[in-house]
Amino acid sequence: MWTMPRPVLQVVAVLLGLVALGGLGLGFVSAPERGRLPGEAARGGPSSAAIDAPDATPIIDAPPPPPPEKAEEEKEEEKEDEDADAKLVEKAPPPAPPPVVVPEPMEPIAPPPVEPEAPPPPAEIPPF
Repeated sequence: MWTMPRPVLQVVAVLLGLVALGGLGLGFVSAPERGRLPGEAARGGPSSAAIDAPDATPIIDAPPPPPPEKAEEEKEEEKEDEDADAKLVEKAPPPAPPPVVVPEPMEPIAPPPVEPEAPPPPAEIPPF
């Protein structure tokens, strides 16, 4: 297994610790002095300045008007169509059950025949 000498590991550990502490320190330095609630305006600083965009145009497009309501005749025709569909569904015969498929019986597969092992040749020296 490959390992590093202990002094090298200590130097790497110290470097990792310094990087972690440096990141924590930079986080504290760049944090705002006081937190603010959502919707609360920031006081001072470059982020609170208004953006000057002379080519910007306000969005004044109104949403499209709602579709016109249907006439009474159209509503009655739709109701009649729905009623006719409901009657067809009621008169429809129940669906037929799926056919039962019986698998064909399979012949059992016999294991291959086992041949008896030949007895070991007689030993010249008794095993004890």
